[in-house]
Amino acid sequence: MKESKTPPELVSEMLSGDQLALARLITLVERDTQDVPEIMRLVYPHTGRAHCVGITGSPGGGKSTLVDRLVSLIRAEERTTGIVAVDPTSPFSSGAVLGDRIRMQRHYLDKGVFIRSMATRGSHGGLPLAAKGVIMLMDAFGMDYVLIETVGVGQAELDIMKRSDTVVVVLVPGAGDTVQTMKAGIMEIADIFAINKADLPGANQVLIDLETMLEMSPADPVWKVPVVTTQANQGSGADELYQQIQAHRQALVQSGRLAERRREQRRDEVLEGVQRSIQTRLLELIQHDGEFAAIMARVATGELDPYSAAGAVMSSESLLQSCLSAEEVGRWEPPKT
Repeated sequence: MKESKTPPELVSEMLSGDQLALARLITLVERDTQDVPEIMRLVYPHTGRAHCVGITGSPGGGKSTLVDRLVSLIRAEERTTGIVAVDPTSPFSSGAVLGDRIRMQRHYLDKGVFIRSMATRGSHGGLPLAAKGVIMLMDAFGMDYVLIETVGVGQAELDIMKRSDTVVVVLVPGAGDTVQTMKAGIMEIADIFAINKADLPGANQVLIDLETMLEMSPADPVWKVPVVTTQANQGSGADELYQQIQAHRQALVQSGRLAERRREQRRDEVLEGVQRSIQTRLLELIQHDGEFAAIMARVATGELDPYSAAGAVMSSESLLQSCLSAEEVGRWEPPKT
């Protein structure tokens, strides 16, 4: 039986242009195996070249078709692109409901395009936790663009801002999207608005509403958010959208905001990693540490409120030390009963 390749071997092959190695590394990242930290350490020096574009908006707005059109334009310039297509999680397999073979079939065999469908797997922010790692792998592979199509969950779409250089918000006439956009705070995360299915009744009104809202927003000296009308199924307007994406990248580079945005993203990644690690340790503490378990039991019975419990944990030097100590995690024993 052939031995499995080590993460360093897979990374080396991926950096040499092996798409199979890229696919295997993405699988390891999605499964959150113990090799992920080493993989990320090895690929990190090779990241930072791809321009990441987030495509978000309401379900059924034609995001997949619009991504398909953008890929055609990117490939026409002989540039490469990776696609992270986030789908709802199947209740049966825990995988993506839609597969990458169903999406964008005409690009499936194109060596300059790599498509990966991902399931949300319980994430409430529109993107699965592993998405950033997948984006980094595609970046390190040498893709010029990485397009991230979110599942489209309305107000929870704000995660895309932390994972993209350019955010495109797709709206559809007649769906009440303009009002929902104001409610969800998406006005603040959109770098470009695309009104898709612009041949439908009400498209002009959505355009007027958006432009009015943008005029009322504080002026940005670097970038004025444009509104593009598209008919993705006909290919109409996709070229203008692509031009706006390129113009936004140029504005970010010239103003220094691209570097600033990526610094903020790296900072958020560190904080998110620390938060996840601490949360994992806390869950282990609940199972193994008698003092913590006793506090949680009092909360469960209603004897102690959650705020007082949190204060008790933060004021307990022994609990904090146990939480922050990696060695203690391996030595914990269940309390004797």
